[in-house]
Amino acid sequence: MSQHTLPVRIYYEDTDFSGNVYHAAYLKFFERGRTEFLRDLGIHHHELAQEGIAFAVRSMTLEFIAAARIDDLLSVETRVAETGGVRLVLDQTISRDGKLMTTARVTVVAIRMSGGAARLPAEIRKKLVPDA
Repeated sequence: MSQHTLPVRIYYEDTDFSGNVYHAAYLKFFERGRTEFLRDLGIHHHELAQEGIAFAVRSMTLEFIAAARIDDLLSVETRVAETGGVRLVLDQTISRDGKLMTTARVTVVAIRMSGGAARLPAEIRKKLVPDA
């Protein structure tokens, strides 16, 4: 299965009053990881939109294990867990110096921009799971 790593630096704007990364900021980091993962595979949101297709998050499960702080350099790892005709399940982790900080399991579905589910195009499925 495909895997991608994105480095993310923590800035003041990512933290809360305690100096720790605000919990919602992790959602942004995971989103960036998913987007760059797809981009590296040659899957671009604007090209999908031209075909009338978009990805939408259907569900997400997060576990916060340890806090990140300002100036930390984190690694966001994204890997394919499952694929289906319409859905894609991704496992994501955020770590600092090899120490696990946060995990996520994200289910995204392909939708028609006009409404309703859309099958993942075969060429996209092949990029996501080359051995399939």
